[in-house]
Amino acid sequence: MGRSHEVKSVQRLLKDDGTLREPGWSRKLYQVYDRSEIKAPKFRIKEWDYYLVLNENHAFAFTISDDGYIGLQSASLLDFQNVLEHTETILTPFPMGKLHMPSTSESGNVSYHDKRLKMDFFKENGRRRLVCEFQNFWDGTALSADITLYEPDTDTMVIATPWKEKKTAFYYNQKINCMRAEGKAVFGGREFVFSPETDFGTLDWGRGVWTYQNRWYWGSGNGIVNGRPFGFNIGYGFGDTSAASENVIFYDGRAHKFDDIVFQIPESDGRRQYLKPWIFTSSDGRFEADFVPVLDRAAKIDVKLIKTDQHQVFGRMSGKAVLDDGTALEFKNLMCFAEDVYMKY
Repeated sequence: MGRSHEVKSVQRLLKDDGTLREPGWSRKLYQVYDRSEIKAPKFRIKEWDYYLVLNENHAFAFTISDDGYIGLQSASLLDFQNVLEHTETILTPFPMGKLHMPSTSESGNVSYHDKRLKMDFFKENGRRRLVCEFQNFWDGTALSADITLYEPDTDTMVIATPWKEKKTAFYYNQKINCMRAEGKAVFGGREFVFSPETDFGTLDWGRGVWTYQNRWYWGSGNGIVNGRPFGFNIGYGFGDTSAASENVIFYDGRAHKFDDIVFQIPESDGRRQYLKPWIFTSSDGRFEADFVPVLDRAAKIDVKLIKTDQHQVFGRMSGKAVLDDGTALEFKNLMCFAEDVYMKY
């Protein structure tokens, strides 16, 4: 309880010794990230921009990342009607700053180009444009996408989290929910269309230095509740969250902060059954939901120093969320995702 320290003043993110100045959460990027102030080797610095664009029938995810000794550039196609998914990742050795990822999500473009993949995230006034041309994405077929996200001036979820076991490790992360999506992706002669009346995108923007081994839980979704944009960001397991958790719901542009939320994933014979219904419960009773999975985007990587076991599960969530003023919102069959990720890298 009480894990809701809110940062409200503009300041440098790090002290001179490389530790976080003020762990906590905020509604905007008040803390200023500067890569040159990090007290860690270049190969341990992680910088990434991840976009997910989602509707009832399909979703696409795009990642550009510089994770020090490796970069992971990826695109995912998710087809909920046919229960199909495919992720293609290009591993780039030792980028260590060469991608020139911006120090803020509020300005600057992010690009990755090679012979097979051209991916650009353009930041324009009030908009983000995602352009991707991925040759031989799946079974020799190319994927192309051109999607615009409209970014209103709203609260976001920003968190600055340290690690107890490593003082100069930190996780600085922003989630921007409820960006209306317009555009399309084309794959194999099919058009996957996004309409701003009903469809949304989310940005997961992160910078930091992590410890080598972590396991985290994250869930996110957007939709319309009572005629207004509604979204949520829930998660735990990453670093020392004693100052603040990242559990927030967004309603009509405002963030409402929660305490702890737990993902109850069903098990059988000691193994997690990701495609059986989950339950979400909160310590303060303000977020209670059921989740009916549709598709598990499962991925494993095991190459030398890098080992990951990911389950990003897409499905429909129904439940209630209580705003700061006590108003209870009910949401039904909201298409979203919840994930369980173990990673060494």
